[in-house]
Amino acid sequence: MINTWWEVQVRCDPALEDLVFWRFDSFGSQGTSTQQRGSTCLITAYFPQHRLELLDLSALALFMRQDALCSSVVPPRVSWRVIDEEDWSKSWKEHWQPQPIGDRFLITPAWLSPPEGNQRLVLRLDPGVAFGTGAHPTTQLCLESLEMRLTHERSDVTIADIGCGSGILSIGALLLGAKQAYAADIDDLAVQSAQANRDLNDLPEGRMPVLHGSLDAVAKTIQAPVDGVVCNILAEVILDLIPQLHTIVVPDGWGILSGILLEQSKLVADTLEQHGWVVATLWRQQEWCCLNVRRSPA
Repeated sequence: MINTWWEVQVRCDPALEDLVFWRFDSFGSQGTSTQQRGSTCLITAYFPQHRLELLDLSALALFMRQDALCSSVVPPRVSWRVIDEEDWSKSWKEHWQPQPIGDRFLITPAWLSPPEGNQRLVLRLDPGVAFGTGAHPTTQLCLESLEMRLTHERSDVTIADIGCGSGILSIGALLLGAKQAYAADIDDLAVQSAQANRDLNDLPEGRMPVLHGSLDAVAKTIQAPVDGVVCNILAEVILDLIPQLHTIVVPDGWGILSGILLEQSKLVADTLEQHGWVVATLWRQQEWCCLNVRRSPA
């Protein structure tokens, strides 16, 4: 049977771009792309058809119009259509090119070769239907944080990647020299995508076990606490995870947390501090932020 998808397109003022991404994420988008069209943005997202009804799409459009009114910009134009798997795949390949991130990474689509003379770490990716192509600010912030962290860490670092999506952060950590990355996601399609991308980057399964589940799945799998944890998911989910993060991380461990809107950062930071974590730095890109945290001394 051919899988079918909702392709939702939003043409909007650039000031709304981050809010549109956030709305797409909150409705369970399985991939997004953005293009500049003159003075406007054209943002496209994909959802498995069986997960959303027409009423859901209407609600999504309404929320985006309300966001525009609150931001005092022209309301966006929202449209949608049903496409099959083949059309979905072609759409990705038309709009996605190699992308440098930070000082060391080059995110390269699986179907393209890196530019001649490239000196960066090539992270090959075919996201399938999973979130995480390197295009979104939160993914970029996490990769840059990993780069800063792991460039100077010892070589036997282990991490847990909660809500791994396409596996991009786990793969990035391993390319930077981490010993092992436990990647976990509650979505079956994300697990499949992370496994495929692990293989695409010639990483052995033992260095990047991909688990179905969340923090609990990592806790059951690891032989010893990990050195660090990365989470690039919605702030609401991170808030639920914080009380248990310490159970899988060494006493002097660290965390990289994103998927957090700037306006949500204080609540997340306060909750972290209540549970034995210290916010070392807050990095910002547009309206999104990434918290680099460490466990506070006992």
